[in-house]
Amino acid sequence: MRDYSPDLTPQWKRAKAVPEVAADPDLVVEVAGTDFCGAVVACEAGTVTLEDRFGRRRVFPLEPRGFVLDGAVVTLTRPSRAPAAPARTASGSLAVPGARARVARAGRIYVEGRHDAELVERVWGDDLRIEGVVVEYLEGIDDLVAVVEEFAPGPDARLGVLVDHLVPGSKESRIAASVTSPDVLVVGHPYVDVWQAVKPSALGIRAWPEVPRGQDWKTGVCRALGWPENTGAAWQHVLSRVTSYRDLEPTLLGRVEELIDFVTDSGGA
Repeated sequence: MRDYSPDLTPQWKRAKAVPEVAADPDLVVEVAGTDFCGAVVACEAGTVTLEDRFGRRRVFPLEPRGFVLDGAVVTLTRPSRAPAAPARTASGSLAVPGARARVARAGRIYVEGRHDAELVERVWGDDLRIEGVVVEYLEGIDDLVAVVEEFAPGPDARLGVLVDHLVPGSKESRIAASVTSPDVLVVGHPYVDVWQAVKPSALGIRAWPEVPRGQDWKTGVCRALGWPENTGAAWQHVLSRVTSYRDLEPTLLGRVEELIDFVTDSGGA
């Protein structure tokens, strides 16, 4: 039986109606009662997934009055169409549609060779253009100290250097240690050549072959894998199999991200 008795709850105690807002992709909201703020990346039955500016994702229930938008409490509802995941660059960063390349910074990232530069461009190119970071290659680091002196790094012109085969006791490690400027960061990966930073699984091989010392490494790889001994063509094949950061070894990923952070820090803006 329907209850027709009057609602005797005082007006001031009654919950006020709040706006309902569709949880559309990229809508930025705060979670009521917490300090978590993020953009909508997914919305499923009864839940919404938010991603904060650090890339951390959390799932929250779609409860009434559960979110804050522009300082006002709202109730999120499922959109009429499920939100698509936001576009990402090859490095995994959120894409910025229509963003223009920033005017180049005074700071730079130097890598050893053309292949290193092409691989960095392949994965981080979009990010670098937005940040205004130029990547140049050195054709080796034997003259790194002189190169650094000529660059004349400073707080407003930081220099990052990526070195191949940077392992304890190597020639590369001794050269890197001779650079002591606080405005220069020299990091490296352990691979003989940057080719090895591409995961074997991306190329459909079990592992990169061992090449006897004294033999040209790239040529030895081509021979061992049965590729034509044309290292330029072989590299283009390797590069073509790299579509995102997932195709690269974490050792290289971390070092490149470290260099980008260093040259784009407030001291290098």
